[in-house]
Amino acid sequence: MNIYVGNLAYGVTDSDLHGLFSASGEVSTASVIMDKFSGQSKGFAFVEMPNNSQALQAIKTLNEHPLQGRNMRVNEAKPREARAPRRDAY
Repeated sequence: MNIYVGNLAYGVTDSDLHGLFSASGEVSTASVIMDKFSGQSKGFAFVEMPNNSQALQAIKTLNEHPLQGRNMRVNEAKPREARAPRRDAY
C-alpha cells in the first residue's frame, strides 16, 4: 500500500520515516519529496508498505503523530491523476 505523509517538518529524512513506519511492519520505500530546483523538502512524503494490514495499522498509529515539532497527516495515497504532457513555450 502506498501511504501519503503530509505536514512534515523540512528536516525530516527518508531514514527518519523508514524507522518510524518500520515499527508497524515492513517498509519497502520511504521517500521525502524534494523540490528539484532548490533541493529542499516539499513537506510531504510517500511510504510504501507491502502488507496492507500493517500499512493500515501504521496509518492508524501515526496519523497526527508529532515528528520534529509537527503533527504528521498520514493516510492512504490516492492514485496519481493522468496529466497532459507539458508544452514548452518558445
